[in-house]
Amino acid sequence: MFDIPLSALEVAMVQTGARAVDTLRDTAAFAQGMERLGYHRIWYAEHHHSPAIGAFPPVVLTAHAAASTSLIRLGSGGVLAPNHAPLMLAEQFGTLAALHPDRIDLGIGRGPGTFDESIARALRRGAGPTTDAEYEDDVSATLSFLVDEVALGPLPEPWLLASSPAGATLAARLGLPVAVAHHIRPDNTQVVLERYRAEFTPSRWCERPRVLLCVEAVCAETAEEAAWRIGPMDVVKAGLLKGLSEIPFPTPAEAAAHPFTEEERRALAGFRAQQAVGTPETVIHRLTELIDKTRADELMLTTPVYDLGDRIRSYELIKKYSGATAAS
Repeated sequence: MFDIPLSALEVAMVQTGARAVDTLRDTAAFAQGMERLGYHRIWYAEHHHSPAIGAFPPVVLTAHAAASTSLIRLGSGGVLAPNHAPLMLAEQFGTLAALHPDRIDLGIGRGPGTFDESIARALRRGAGPTTDAEYEDDVSATLSFLVDEVALGPLPEPWLLASSPAGATLAARLGLPVAVAHHIRPDNTQVVLERYRAEFTPSRWCERPRVLLCVEAVCAETAEEAAWRIGPMDVVKAGLLKGLSEIPFPTPAEAAAHPFTEEERRALAGFRAQQAVGTPETVIHRLTELIDKTRADELMLTTPVYDLGDRIRSYELIKKYSGATAAS
């Protein structure tokens, strides 16, 4: 049991045999389900050129979900600063915050959102990877524009996404709350947190270090059912281990028949051991361990399973057995 807020990361997986528009339509139902269950916030991730993940702009999904709900916080987790002009980001999220006061978050990240270099360059109008200094300039400019140029009234709550010590250092220097991508690079989590807390400087945005930990979590009534539901994501991850980024999101039955190599099985098992997959007892125990180890202020769960009903059921079970703080 734990008593900190629970939130959700919506990755918008596009199932094999479905259309991206079907996934898009599900986002409103998912947001309404999370609000009904008492989750604190939902963030939308920026991805491009993937058959398994919809290329839906976080600002658009945030606006759509905000119009379909009334209480839950919504925002980007993250919008990728190198792909956007800082003033445009400030205008977009400043407008959302004015339309939906005290409900909008601006989570900012650095990656390109794609494994395809040509797509990354297209997003950046031919520019190459951003440098540390350029990224810091983009984040700082976005925050400044929010205050000095947009100034529509209520501001979105800014967060910086981090999966490396460099990201932790920037979040600490700017005095921003940090969202740690444990679901992507779990081996970096402890060093990211140590760096962030050691170097944090208070700011107008945040008076003390504030940590959101994002964890992959799939919960079902039985361990076998949880393994069945996480199977499709295992196939996608196995493809990434081979450097294959254009892997569709298969059905659970297709995933169960997938010929994983022993090396892939070991790698997937190692990753899963650092996340939270299984029965309610197993998942709550694992999440409690992570909270105790990281001293996180909030947990954000990402649940990449095939069926919308199964996905919402996973969040429902975790909320029911966790004792997590209700959304306010």
